[in-house]
Amino acid sequence: MIILKNIIVKYMAIIVLLVAIISLFFPKTSLWIETSWINYLLMIVMFGMGLTLNPKDFVLVFTKPKEILFGIIGQYLIMPLIAFGLSYTFNLDAALTAGVILVGTCPGGTSSNVITYFSKGDIALSVCMTSVNTLLAPILTPLITFVLLNTTVKVDVLSMFLGIVNVILIPIILGFIINKFFSNFTKKASDILPVISVFAICMIVAAVVSHNSQKIYISGLLILCVVILHNFLGYLSGFILGKILKMSPEKTKAFSIEIGMQNSGLATSIANTAFSALPMATVPGAIFSVWHNISGAILASFYRKWNSINSKSIK
Repeated sequence: MIILKNIIVKYMAIIVLLVAIISLFFPKTSLWIETSWINYLLMIVMFGMGLTLNPKDFVLVFTKPKEILFGIIGQYLIMPLIAFGLSYTFNLDAALTAGVILVGTCPGGTSSNVITYFSKGDIALSVCMTSVNTLLAPILTPLITFVLLNTTVKVDVLSMFLGIVNVILIPIILGFIINKFFSNFTKKASDILPVISVFAICMIVAAVVSHNSQKIYISGLLILCVVILHNFLGYLSGFILGKILKMSPEKTKAFSIEIGMQNSGLATSIANTAFSALPMATVPGAIFSVWHNISGAILASFYRKWNSINSKSIK
């Protein structure tokens, strides 16, 4: 099982990309996965995240509050503003604007922790930022989305809040409690958790892409450009912020990855319910789900080389 876990985690980006390509060009292969399953699949991923958390993961909140505070600012100020700016620059319609901004206002995804690990970044900081930002999501995601979209799109704040609580908060809390009282069980299950999470993420990508394949064909190139820029500018902003704060290379990498990678599965899920009158709002999250895993793997390779360069310069 350990070998299988290592293979799946190592080649996660390729696996997700293959699933996305098959679902896009041969949608019938994945149409059996209902979009109504997305929430439950996300709950599985979040529950798995909760099972890996323990009180010591939140020590950084108290010992390094400045780092976590700037992590929150990067996640909930920089990324939404980049999304808003790109939507305006590319003159996106109301539906695509809603989808892009929703991606920007969502917390970081669990993929960021995996990519930080491969990048030889500060995993503790990455996990803490993901956890704190995710716990803040029920309040900040609907609030910021409302502020940025209220003049153009009707935002159902209550629906978004309840959706995030059900899909994100409750599964994480349940996982955290089980890990607290049944730690021996969770330690034994730790080898299979990444496999289950990757499988669930692949099913989410397959469901979203296959059911939206025609919409992606229509606006694919334009929204792909926006998604790539959003993701890249997020990485760059996190990197610059880490440098301004004079963080170590490990912490800078964690900051960059955490801010650039979003829980786009959550964005797609929320768009499917809160913006049901705007079907195209699901497309940005669907494309981001695929792209950020690819870009994350590429960035991890670059950051590992950065480690080698730093080591040689020190010698």
